[in-house]
Amino acid sequence: MLVVIVIAQFFCTSLWFAGNAILNDILLHIHAGPGFVAHLTSAVQFGFISGTLSFAVLAVTDRYSPSLVFFLSAVMAALFNLAVSMNGNSIAGILCYRFLTGFFLAGIYPVGLKIASDYYQKGLGKSLGFLVGALVVGTAFPHLLKSITTGFPWKYVIYATSALSFIGGLTLFLSVPDGPFRRPAQQLEITAFLTGFRNRKFRSAALGYFGHMWELYAFWAFLPVMLKTYNDRFPGSVLNVPFLSFTIIASGGLACVISGLLSQKLEPKKIATLSLFLSCLCCLFSPLVLFSGVDSLLLLFLFFWSLVVIADSPLFSTVIAQNAPEESRGTSLTIVNCIGFAITIVSIQIISALSTKINGQYVYLFLAIGPLLGLSALLKGPKKSSHAHKKKPLSF
Repeated sequence: MLVVIVIAQFFCTSLWFAGNAILNDILLHIHAGPGFVAHLTSAVQFGFISGTLSFAVLAVTDRYSPSLVFFLSAVMAALFNLAVSMNGNSIAGILCYRFLTGFFLAGIYPVGLKIASDYYQKGLGKSLGFLVGALVVGTAFPHLLKSITTGFPWKYVIYATSALSFIGGLTLFLSVPDGPFRRPAQQLEITAFLTGFRNRKFRSAALGYFGHMWELYAFWAFLPVMLKTYNDRFPGSVLNVPFLSFTIIASGGLACVISGLLSQKLEPKKIATLSLFLSCLCCLFSPLVLFSGVDSLLLLFLFFWSLVVIADSPLFSTVIAQNAPEESRGTSLTIVNCIGFAITIVSIQIISALSTKINGQYVYLFLAIGPLLGLSALLKGPKKSSHAHKKKPLSF
């Protein structure tokens, strides 16, 4: 089951950065400004937020078959992704289609986590490590498609990712029935998505995850920009931006698998805290490396950053899933995703705005804000109390 879920997740999440991989081709056709990379990425993120909020409030994944929700979402996301390839698209049209693609990705990524948690209670960290690793490679995959289809029309990337999404959704629907640990919700409770926050361990992990998300998608979105800027600054450097963007981002998938395996022996929260600390250091040291002029140093740094920036993600999801109410586990995972991706829009837009106002050498220092706040929440941790099992009022 895990193999099928992982492959389906990889195929379907290839839609996420399909627009970013063909950004330069889109710019040639619509003549958008330099801030379009932030708008294009934020459109998907905003769509994902809207989708996860809708799914969470309506408790979709807890009331209906998660496999069916995954399949229908994969089909709809593929169709709206395909719409980007239509002739005569305007800037508004492309942003709208990317928004709707993101909306239905809300029925893919968190639902995949939910399906895995319905099958695996023991070894959940390992399972989610493979699953988030699939998300990482899927996110990077359009950059590889762009690299190997150089000389072909840019629409081939859109066709391929849409086809993969349909195949992934159908494969999961036909192969993965509802899991043995699924506890379907009996009725709609509008506030069910908030119940997980009553648990201190859940809340601590969620806050750590939010700090992680501040950094993660901004790093992924601006990685090609970092590489291109480096090429422009050092004319003797001929870094292959699409291929390196794929390999650097995709390497994070290996980090997810390793951290998931380590969670079998070590406490997931401790591994996540270490990973978040190391990625924070990368933000702080970025001014010293990004314009060093030494290709090997730059690439080694970016590969390391890519590993540590994502290694904590499956572990946060593990702790959140383990401490979420059983009857609303899917909804709890979805709302945490919703808030986390809302934060990514803020960080992406801030980095985009700052990149035109300050020296690009220092702009990524601001990504350290999220990890620092996340570390503060994790190190503070839940307080032990003799009344830990009593129901407490909701607080943030």
